[in-house]
Amino acid sequence: MNPNRIFEDLFVLELANNHWGNLERGLKIVTDFSRIARFNNVRAAIKLQFRDVDHFIHKDFRARDDIRYIKKIRDTRLSRTEYATLTAAIRQGDCLRMATPFDEVSVEQCVQQGIEIIKIASSDINDWALIEAIARTRLPVIVSTGGSSLKSVDDLVRYFANRNIPLAINHCVSLYPSEDNELELNQIDFLKARYPHNVIGFSTHEYHDWHTSVTLAYAKGARTFERHIDIEADGIPVSPYCSLPHQIDAWFKAWKKAVVMCGAPGTQKRIPPEREIRYLDGLARGVYARKKLVKGQTLSGAELYFAVPLQKGQISCRELMHGEILLRDIEADQPVMIDDIDSPYADNADLKALIYDRGL
Repeated sequence: MNPNRIFEDLFVLELANNHWGNLERGLKIVTDFSRIARFNNVRAAIKLQFRDVDHFIHKDFRARDDIRYIKKIRDTRLSRTEYATLTAAIRQGDCLRMATPFDEVSVEQCVQQGIEIIKIASSDINDWALIEAIARTRLPVIVSTGGSSLKSVDDLVRYFANRNIPLAINHCVSLYPSEDNELELNQIDFLKARYPHNVIGFSTHEYHDWHTSVTLAYAKGARTFERHIDIEADGIPVSPYCSLPHQIDAWFKAWKKAVVMCGAPGTQKRIPPEREIRYLDGLARGVYARKKLVKGQTLSGAELYFAVPLQKGQISCRELMHGEILLRDIEADQPVMIDDIDSPYADNADLKALIYDRGL
């Protein structure tokens, strides 16, 4: 089995702002969004954020309220029991359990909580102590490239490839929110070309619509997608880069439309449907006698012309090879039929059946 299969057509839904440290809010988000994933029949992972706050923040700064990042982490902390309740709800909702650990203790918590996919945040693409701890779990990993250097991505890809650990690479612009002209979707082309053995994805924070970027990203080859999710509750304003339930529903439906419109994988010539073949067959020109032709005559261009419509059993411009021998007389302006000539087509029952099945 392809080890990268877990990433294919996977939607990652991240609980924004650690659901403000409110377990009931987090459970409501899990319930609402897992239901939407089931209704749309998509594979979804719901992603948490794990931080061992007492070690992640230096003891001399833990009480600082003037540093917004530190205050937010401290105010949104959850206990391991509360996280276990959330991961159980995610599993109950038929979604994959996923987490972004920001320290080594939290990597251990990923294993203890039954996390199935680990995320490396853009900010941690060079944190090798954390990366090595993540690799030791042997769990599949998704990394967001964010504002990283090319060398950083190359090093990370090589590291996981050498250990045979599945790795997906998300194109990501780490601007919250992102404007449409900041999405840089052509980076998906670049990542696919540079890392052909990895699934390439798209982690997005734009906020103007929930249709366009996912359809373009899929058409370019992205196969895993990520957004932040939230709900309107408790009087807490929703960040503009987050998606509400109805917006994720629109996002899923836009992706499904892109899948239908893109069709089969672009690795080989497509097989046209029967309806299309019949349409094109109807436009082919049939072979007609320019003047009266007699039995035993060898056909050449001087005695024939091509015109529509093509009739059932008539040879078309596609089959005429010149040099065929007539088996009966044909009057001027009459069609030349497959049974009128000595031809390889006349001896092939399948080809002959096709000729009789097309045209008027």
